[in-house]
Amino acid sequence: MEVLSSRMILRPRDHDRSVRFYRDTLGLAIHREFPGGTVFFLGQGLLEVSGTGSSGPSQDQMLWLQVRDAAESVRQLRERGVEVLAEPERQPWGLIEGTVADPDGTRLVLVEVPAEHPLRGDVRQHP
Repeated sequence: MEVLSSRMILRPRDHDRSVRFYRDTLGLAIHREFPGGTVFFLGQGLLEVSGTGSSGPSQDQMLWLQVRDAAESVRQLRERGVEVLAEPERQPWGLIEGTVADPDGTRLVLVEVPAEHPLRGDVRQHP
């Protein structure tokens, strides 16, 4: 299988409210719109908000969003009225993570990769 593109699709309970959240509160740029749906740029991926869901999100699912400064991002979102589920803190695997919720309760994990973390290093073998 060759994957050419990908996106996460959310089916919110209130489509317009969720579009406002991702567009206005998070500040995501719109990739495209179509009847009943909006696709946002999400770093190197895409997030589609379309249709209408009924059961709400599973606690087993979350969006992982890498940001430059997790504490500052959480502070700004709190000021905008976003529910903060977990304050940013360094995890045992070395990343700084904080968690907020979208209007339906989907967890958004805001991740900061510290300068010394292996994800920042060049892991290629040099001759």
